[in-house]
Amino acid sequence: MSRLNALLVLILLVLVLFSLGIGAVPLSLGEVAVALLQPAAGGVELSDPVVQQRIIVNEIRLPRVLLAILVGASLGAAGAALQGLLRNPLAEPGLLGVSSSASLGAVLCLYYGFATLTPWLLPAAAMGCAALATLTLYAITRRRASNLTLILAGIALSSLAAALTSLAINLAPNPTDMQDIVLWLMGSLSDRSFADVRLCLPFILIGLVLLLTSGRALDALTLGEDEAASLGVNLARLRLQIVVGTALCVGASVAVTGAIGFIGLVVPHLLRRWVDYHPARLLGSSALGGAALLLAADIVLRLVSGAQELMLGVVTALIGAPFFLALVLRQGRATA
Repeated sequence: MSRLNALLVLILLVLVLFSLGIGAVPLSLGEVAVALLQPAAGGVELSDPVVQQRIIVNEIRLPRVLLAILVGASLGAAGAALQGLLRNPLAEPGLLGVSSSASLGAVLCLYYGFATLTPWLLPAAAMGCAALATLTLYAITRRRASNLTLILAGIALSSLAAALTSLAINLAPNPTDMQDIVLWLMGSLSDRSFADVRLCLPFILIGLVLLLTSGRALDALTLGEDEAASLGVNLARLRLQIVVGTALCVGASVAVTGAIGFIGLVVPHLLRRWVDYHPARLLGSSALGGAALLLAADIVLRLVSGAQELMLGVVTALIGAPFFLALVLRQGRATA
């Protein structure tokens, strides 16, 4: 493990312990450790403070922390992989319409009631739409499109997905359904349980394996497609691997947390220089950095929120949008 990844792991562990301790009932590091490590005993009273602390940590806060790690890692790795495949530093699932397409699939599944048949249809619908959006973007890049063309295509995909999602909201049978869909689309980790963790875990793990094992091929792709092919890279398999991996990671994440943007843009840009601009090394670091950044953003919103908790997707957008604008302006000056 590189020193950068070791540092990111250490930061992530500190954030995990801090996140488990904050809330309406503040807990010390020792109380968190006891709640995590002490096994539950039968016949205990719920009035016992230790039992209450164990319930708070293991049933309320731990699923939220695990989801932040899973979703952050998946978005960070997906952003780094898309930037390597498309050879575009501005590529990111949220900006390119992948996340909004996944949200559309999930909303349609919720709207038509398919999710009541089996909960697995929700991530399946989100992943299917995310894969379709990723394939569309890759088809555009195959025509040697410029960065501006790719961004405009992503905006078009996002607008189309947002319009169809708004149509579904507009046709919602009752105001309660409409409010639930709108709040879910904003992205949040609150009120999540281990059922949500189990729902997204297998898809995210498979997606991360596909993305993280594409590193050597992405390193070769930096030389160009012809050069990569001459080095033995199967370009068709690489494209399929990253498309499927991105769809699994983004679709499963959106299915349980809603749309959370800019993680896949901010993290690779912050870490790229620390890995000497190697896509293979950037993938793992972006996964760890994405987990740390999303967990840190969740901690911040929990600390600053009042009676009404802020939505996590709103917080990441407030962080990421100025960052994206700065990147666009910097690239504009570089090409002027």
